[in-house]
Amino acid sequence: MSSDFKLDIVTQHDLEEPGLSTTINSKLSLDEKATTVHTIFNGIHEQGKLSINNFATNTERRALNDRFLKANKVTVGDNVSFHVNGEEKHRLHGSANKKSGPLISGTAYCISSCSMIMLNKVVLSGFNFNAGISLMFYQNFISTLVVVLLALSGRISVEKLNWRLVRVWIPVNVIFIGMLVSGMYSLKYINIAMVTILKNVTNILTAIGELYLFRKRQNPKVWTAMFLMIISAVSGGVTDLSFDAVGYSWQIINCVLTASYSLTLRWVMDEAKKSTKSGSLNEVSMVLLNNLLSLPFAIILIFLFGEWDYVMHANVVKLPVFWAVATASGLLGLSISFTSMWFLHQTGPTTYSLVGSLNKIPVSIAGILVFKVPLSVSNLFSILFGLFAGVFFARAKIS
Repeated sequence: MSSDFKLDIVTQHDLEEPGLSTTINSKLSLDEKATTVHTIFNGIHEQGKLSINNFATNTERRALNDRFLKANKVTVGDNVSFHVNGEEKHRLHGSANKKSGPLISGTAYCISSCSMIMLNKVVLSGFNFNAGISLMFYQNFISTLVVVLLALSGRISVEKLNWRLVRVWIPVNVIFIGMLVSGMYSLKYINIAMVTILKNVTNILTAIGELYLFRKRQNPKVWTAMFLMIISAVSGGVTDLSFDAVGYSWQIINCVLTASYSLTLRWVMDEAKKSTKSGSLNEVSMVLLNNLLSLPFAIILIFLFGEWDYVMHANVVKLPVFWAVATASGLLGLSISFTSMWFLHQTGPTTYSLVGSLNKIPVSIAGILVFKVPLSVSNLFSILFGLFAGVFFARAKIS
């Protein structure tokens, strides 16, 4: 194509400019004409070779481009396939985590709760340790230390404490301390199954408090469940072969304080949020507040109740096993706070409440078997009836 185009131009010039052709013919000799013609043909020949080479080069380029595009398609296909497979695996993995999350968190919460009660019973009754306030102080100290270390390492976030927040939180903290101390002493004198049944009275007191303080009315099923709880608590106490008036008194005090803590916390929460820079107060910060502020109060109570002298001279505190169990109970107390938050996040208030009620069943059975509690048929029936009433109460609250 290129050589033909050159020939056409030369021909057109010869035809269009005859004067120029005549002049050349007159001035150039025959040899020069031959040389000129030879040069023209050589140029045409070189252009032809160049065109052929260009054609070959273009063909090679097209072949390379086709090969590169095919390779790109394969690579892109592999990448898309890998990306899709990765997304599919991630989706399946996320779905598996979503399904197993509530089960794992619920199991962790139940194990922590059951183990905490059992270990406290071991320390107070098994080791015959007569300093419940001192045990509470040690457990709260362990919890405070762990939370502070986690906060300093950046694992958790807590609100910065200020005097205004502390002043708002002190009333609920005093009730919190009384709740823990009364719970310690009641667990020392009463078997775990009866403690679990008597704690149902807390639900009744809380519902009455909500009615008068917050004007929150309950449905008839809830009142029916609470009536069943009263029957189970009374029948359980009457048929309890290991009845202890001191232990029952402490448990009644514990129920009153636990209900008061729940009701007061709702009011204090709103006030406490106003005292923080962020305008909110997460549950980890509440755990830190309760445990940290309880330490000075616990020290005062230890001296008032004369536990300091007992702890300094008790033989049980010299046993490494005692300290191992006491430390484990403190860590489990903190783990209940975290696992309950985890479980509540994975499920919701409804499932959390129901599982909390169902969790009383294995705790009661384990307490009876491990500590070999003497039971009569009527007392066993009262315990089972109370457990049923607790589950029925949780279901009634859901509806």
